[in-house]
Amino acid sequence: MNMPSRIDIFDEISQARGGAQDTIRRAYLKQLSDETGRDTVILSSAFSFTLPKNVPGSALSITNEDVQGFMSAFHGLNKDELDLIIHSPGGSLEAAWQIVNYMWSKYDNIRAIIPQNAMSAATMIACACDEIIMGKHSAIGPIDPQITIPTESGSFTAPAQSILDEFERAKDDIKKDPSCAPIWVRRMDKYPIGVLKICDNTKRLSEERVCEWLKTRMFKDDADKQTKGRDIAKWLGETNIHKSHSRPINITEARSRGLVVNPLEDDNTFQDMVLSVFHASMATHRFTACTKFIENQNGKGAFTSFNPK
Repeated sequence: MNMPSRIDIFDEISQARGGAQDTIRRAYLKQLSDETGRDTVILSSAFSFTLPKNVPGSALSITNEDVQGFMSAFHGLNKDELDLIIHSPGGSLEAAWQIVNYMWSKYDNIRAIIPQNAMSAATMIACACDEIIMGKHSAIGPIDPQITIPTESGSFTAPAQSILDEFERAKDDIKKDPSCAPIWVRRMDKYPIGVLKICDNTKRLSEERVCEWLKTRMFKDDADKQTKGRDIAKWLGETNIHKSHSRPINITEARSRGLVVNPLEDDNTFQDMVLSVFHASMATHRFTACTKFIENQNGKGAFTSFNPK
């Protein structure tokens, strides 16, 4: 089967008018579902594009509003197996948790298909599936939670683990040399009361969820599921290993750590169809004001757009 290239699909959608752009994308999504015989839903974000400064992060990331989007996308679907295509920077752990619970209530088998990037909370959702499919170019990411802290000079975001480590360093330095205490006190004053507990709880919760999800689905038949789930969750959540919250983890590294990940390239027809859906989705973001959408093979779901003015 000769599928169109990325350039062909971008040209096709850029030249389309109005609803025809949606029709083209939905045709590729329906074609993929018909080929696999599985329900197919895509979560797509425009986070890989340069967007106007007035676009809020909630328009790109996973939020509680997306729970309703998944409800809309799953409505009317009745198969037992789901292919979930994910291209997302991540977002709310709590929203991801609700999405996972809802998916589990609907499907006996779920494959997470990552055509390019599923990061942070999107990685967590992938870990809640029975299997992950990645291309040679695809990436998941660390799940170390990020904490946003308001200060007099504005808010800043830092890994929860980095904040915990800074307090530990302060304790060690003061123990060795009490005269440096005033310096550390001034430095620590920028943190609100209770931030250490928030950091510790958030880090623990993200790793506990991934461990539990891996045990329940991906490793459900594995005698060593507790150890595997714990080790992978701890590795994904370790800031001091990954150094960056956006660090890409490719298929080779993901498999070496024990995740059940299969290559997208194993089936050329399937690969072409997945990439056609992905390219059509990226073209939708490129040529319209749509920043995020959740959509099933029947064209039902939810869309988030911004005002370009």
